[in-house]
Amino acid sequence: MSGTPARTADAATVAEVVCLGESMVTFLPSQPGRLADVPAFGRGIGGAESNVACALAAAGHRAAWVSRVGADGFGDHLVEAIAGYGVDTSGVRRDPSRPTGIYFRTATDRAADVHEVAYYRAGSAASAMSPGTIPYGTLPTTRVLHLSGITAALSADCLALLHDLTEPRPGRPLISFDVNHRPGLWRDADASPEVLLDLARRSDLVFVGEDEAEEAWGVTGAEAIRAALPEPATLVVKRGADGATVFSGAGGIPGTDDVTTVPALRVDVVAPVGAGDAFAAGFLSATLRDLPVRDRVRHGHLMAAAVLTVPGDLTAPPARAHADSLAALDDEAWGRLRLGPGWTGDDQEVRTT
Repeated sequence: MSGTPARTADAATVAEVVCLGESMVTFLPSQPGRLADVPAFGRGIGGAESNVACALAAAGHRAAWVSRVGADGFGDHLVEAIAGYGVDTSGVRRDPSRPTGIYFRTATDRAADVHEVAYYRAGSAASAMSPGTIPYGTLPTTRVLHLSGITAALSADCLALLHDLTEPRPGRPLISFDVNHRPGLWRDADASPEVLLDLARRSDLVFVGEDEAEEAWGVTGAEAIRAALPEPATLVVKRGADGATVFSGAGGIPGTDDVTTVPALRVDVVAPVGAGDAFAAGFLSATLRDLPVRDRVRHGHLMAAAVLTVPGDLTAPPARAHADSLAALDDEAWGRLRLGPGWTGDDQEVRTT
């Protein structure tokens, strides 16, 4: 399948992207420090797939979120908050016997040694997602179906659902898969590398970080990751401060790739959370608009920068015209950009150095 999704129905009546996965109520610390020492928490929402849906909807796309939540107040909050971003939540089902998942986290970067996350999601409504509770045929018609490896870790039923959704079939939408390797979520951590590799190979567009590929599969460097994942038509390797490299080609045919590397932006980081989901949303947004690969990556970087320069996991993205003007800069001007808090406003001057 090509890297650009084909339209499968009347564009006015379908979702452009359906994002499927668990979202939870997130309790965010009022100050830095250990969970044991934080005196109060503010309530937010968190979920890789719903984050992508919210960012896409805020950017003007028709995005839907499909999941299961409990028939409880936290489930009410999730559905209302995500719908508030303009996301279609009609595919969310309520489970009367299972709770909505919640979690608490510290303010530090997920990669930091002092970062703590306390999940209360075992037996959650979302962990009961399966081919029986969410049949493929009930999903909204869409151009892109966005999934992540987090769902595969939740339960055997959730893994069976991802296998079903990534099964080759006539009329299948473009499958976008973010590896999202989270070892702490897997009951059988030894099984996770093989499972994630298999799901990535069954997908059309794959996002993976160099660091997680090394941790999960023991491969180092973008070329080695592509060798391990030759099947996807588009492979996006996120390389942290070094930017991102995209392999786009026929998929499964060695030596046919176009390789595009785009440097990362310099960003004055406020909170180092949510950037991966925002990058995926920016890349998908530009993919839906049939923009060149370089600009798809640049829109990913810009969407990530919008989230990195605010305290939470979600924020309004830059206006499309503003983002397009930055993505169109020549390489020298792109390299001089430095983005800080408030840069997404139309009246804000973007700094260069």
